Amino acid sequence: MPLPWDFAPLASDRLRLDLLRPDDLDDLTRLQSDPEVCRYLLYEPRTREQVTEVLARDGAATRLADKGDYVQPAIRDLDGRFLGTMYFALHSLDDRTAEIGWILAPDAQGRGYATEAAGLMLDLAFGELGLHRVYAELDPRNRGSVRICERLGMRHEGHLVEHMWLKGEWTDTGHYAILEREWRANA
Repeated sequence: MPLPWDFAPLASDRLRLDLLRPDDLDDLTRLQSDPEVCRYLLYEPRTREQVTEVLARDGAATRLADKGDYVQPAIRDLDGRFLGTMYFALHSLDDRTAEIGWILAPDAQGRGYATEAAGLMLDLAFGELGLHRVYAELDPRNRGSVRICERLGMRHEGHLVEHMWLKGEWTDTGHYAILEREWRANA
């Protein structure tokens, strides 16, 4: 696996993934303070002050080298409009495994942007990074994210019932994954 890897922007015909930057604060605050967006996430809606801290932390995450390292680039259209964020974290170097996730602004949902952005990350994962397996964990009530996993060719591997106490209720966790050979076969 060719690590370390320093973040470089990724692009498709319709969008670009690049690092979060200070001028994303307003857009990121709108996203992470929206109760509907946060409904299935691990955190409650955040204040502007909390998002300021998140932006500083996640904007500085630019290198994948060791277990637990992550990048959280912005998803932008080709005009530079902020659409959401991706999440990509190394889970195991020995097993060449990573986790992927996404958050999309409500006005950008339903247009295939998250699927396309995740596809860029999977191309990187199974190409340049030489990973073997990428997985996503999500709340199975989040039908939009489930559909993204399915469109990406990810396999539903498990459903953990009442897996965690979150936001005042027991919640389930769905587990989806795809292997490098499966990604290449679907390409």
